[in-house]
Formats: sequence, structure tokens, C-alpha cells
Amino acid sequence: MSPATEAEIRQTNRIFEEEVVARRDVGALDRVYTADATILPPGADTVTGRENIKQFWAAAIARLNVSSVQMETVSFDVAADTGFEIGRATLHFPADAPDVSVKYVVVWKREDGTWKWHIDIWNMNP
Repeated sequence: MSPATEAEIRQTNRIFEEEVVARRDVGALDRVYTADATILPPGADTVTGRENIKQFWAAAIARLNVSSVQMETVSFDVAADTGFEIGRATLHFPADAPDVSVKYVVVWKREDGTWKWHIDIWNMNP
């Protein structure tokens, strides 16, 4: 992966961490997901389309009371205008609630010249 691509990927993931989760600004998802993105959350129905994904994340962040998330890319491969990321993340909660670890796969796609999440799936670690 080129340094420029690595920086773009890191920046998009930071938007999710810092703006979407920490500040609860689901409007920032316009800069994270493609317009026709799909998410496959654990134990829930598939959600398609950025506006539906915004509704999902607004409800999930509030319901779970997530205070922050820390993402780490384990591997990233590129094939033309598509990228494939395997990563892990830690969800943090207020007070003394224990952290939760997850693993994820994101298929990235270039949209309007920017790398964005196109397909997003995650599962809890045991």
C-alpha cells in the first residue's frame, strides 16, 4: 500500500473514531461510507445505503453508550479501486464497564476520488 493510501485509510478510520463515535456526529458518516454501502452487524439484519447506516449507528452508539472506539488495521490490500482491510477495534464505555474487543473486515471503494467503506462486517471477540 502506498503511503498516500495508508494516510487516507487512517484518516477515514479516525473520522469514525473521533467524529462519529466520540462526538456522536453521524453526519460525518458521509465521509466514511460510500452512498450505496452495506453493513452486516452481528445479530442484526443487513443495512444498505448511507442514510440507513446513519440511523443504525445513531441508535447503536446511544443504546450501547459507547464513549470511544480505537481501531487498528492489521492488513490492507489494494486491487485497482478496491481495498480490503482486516482489523481489530476496542470499544470503550463510561465508568467501570469493561472494554469490548471486535474484529472486522471492510471492503473499501474509491468514491469521488476518496477511499470509503463500502462493505463493513464485524464480530465480537470471545
